[in-house]
Amino acid sequence: MIHVYRRRVFGYECDIYGHLNNANYLHLYEEARSVFLEDIDLPVRKLMSMGIAIYVTKVNLEFIKGILLESEVVIKSWVVSGSRLRGLWQQEMFVADELCSRITIEGVYASNGKPRRLPPEVWVVFEKYINKQRDL
Repeated sequence: MIHVYRRRVFGYECDIYGHLNNANYLHLYEEARSVFLEDIDLPVRKLMSMGIAIYVTKVNLEFIKGILLESEVVIKSWVVSGSRLRGLWQQEMFVADELCSRITIEGVYASNGKPRRLPPEVWVVFEKYINKQRDL
């Protein structure tokens, strides 16, 4: 499954040149992943109530084309691979169907600050959304 998230870029997110500030790409990608989790009925609040956290362990962010103030961005997100202990997400950011950025996020599931396998009933939800091939 490819999850699609849309939103506009606001002035407070831009640098002095009117481009989306580099640090804010991470914010937008995080927003899109959070909405993805909500849409599959595993919002962060629910995971926290179950004692589960997702800790980011590695980020690879590629800037391809600048994004301007007031642009509408479309972020496509999917889970590439995973297990009950770790996950690998990929996301791409577009403006008007033009690829502007891509990111790969690796994470580990944790409880009380230590790696922990997801309970089977949570893993089965994640497993349904693994999309090994990018079929946009």
